[in-house]
Amino acid sequence: MKTRRQAQILDLINEHPIETQEELLRRLKENGFNVTQATVSRDIKELRLLKSLSPDGKYRYTSIKKSVSDSDDNVRGFFNSSVVSIKFAQNMVVIKTLAGMANALCASLDGMKLTGVIGTIAGDDTIFIVCLDTDNAEKLVVDLKKYL
Repeated sequence: MKTRRQAQILDLINEHPIETQEELLRRLKENGFNVTQATVSRDIKELRLLKSLSPDGKYRYTSIKKSVSDSDDNVRGFFNSSVVSIKFAQNMVVIKTLAGMANALCASLDGMKLTGVIGTIAGDDTIFIVCLDTDNAEKLVVDLKKYL
């Protein structure tokens, strides 16, 4: 069921300009999948979906390309369009984003398997990253700022 649902999600985001989880949830239900918002949120994270700026100026869900170079380009573009600031204090890094962008960006960062990172958590417009130590946090900030 999960595999079919996630395949349907990929089909939906390729066929329709889906801007919100609520819209994705509605379309899944229209296609016979009785799921909750929490399930859709987990699927988005597992599928490593991003919100990308479309030609009409709206953000919509897209999937990350599988190759490393394409993934790097996607993350770079995503950073440019969504990150407001990146700062660190001791072993913690805080990334401020535009409203609604933190969760998808955090999922893409998780997929990058960043060195020296213990864990991440995202809200609506803030990503909190815990690093092993201050040196790792400082290096992470320097590395991430290259994407801007």
